Amino acid sequence: MSCWTLHQDGNVAVVTFLRPPRNFMSFKALGDLAGLLAPLAERDDISVILLQSALPGYFVAHADLDDLARAARGEPVEGERSAWRTTPQLLEDLPQPVIAAIDGQAWGGGTELALACTLRIASPAASFGLPEVSVGQIPGAGGTQRLPRLVGAGRALDIILSGRKFSAEEAQAIGFVQAVLRDEDFAQAALGWARHVARQYRPALVAAKRAVIDGLRLPFAEGLDLERALVIPRTADPVSVAKRAELADRYAATPPHTVVDF
Repeated sequence: MSCWTLHQDGNVAVVTFLRPPRNFMSFKALGDLAGLLAPLAERDDISVILLQSALPGYFVAHADLDDLARAARGEPVEGERSAWRTTPQLLEDLPQPVIAAIDGQAWGGGTELALACTLRIASPAASFGLPEVSVGQIPGAGGTQRLPRLVGAGRALDIILSGRKFSAEEAQAIGFVQAVLRDEDFAQAALGWARHVARQYRPALVAAKRAVIDGLRLPFAEGLDLERALVIPRTADPVSVAKRAELADRYAATPPHTVVDF
């Protein structure tokens, strides 16, 4: 039985994890997530994917320790051992922006899964960390690569080498999360935040995600070339042409001292 459920709210796909008692992430659960996400790539009616937990106090506690023990002994495990590499990569490669909604503990693999998402939002109860050094290990699902690219090498090394945990407030201060939603109903607040992104034109969202995610992997000049290659089709898109024409009409009808919002 899968630990994941999927439901659609307008053009937002809400993907929810539930694996009591602590939402440990197993190889199988990661594979199941990939199987759920992959078909969404072809869905034109899905503009944003929201990744969340249904277990109070936890997003993903960390990787399943029983899985790791079996793998270390060379014993069979349920699911693919490569899932900690391939599923985070899928999160980056999906055309739609993926938003991680974190309400509770997200250590180790939980932080790494969140890092692979396009955006991250948190409740005040969220807690992050890459504590692998505390058990003689290092992050192995992209944490040593994605965290420095997001918050800078110095901050990343502080977090990774100390193994310390950090709060939602610190996560926002260093740019790890984009918002801390101080709402009593975090799930609804997170969905509202996702809808704000999803209201944008889907092809523009897809192109913007690719420009940033792929561009960060390139030298700067090549990144500019990628941006140009992505912006040209957007400029000629009839929907974009119509939207810009409507904006121009509003400018023409509005006094110069009045702001015209997009």
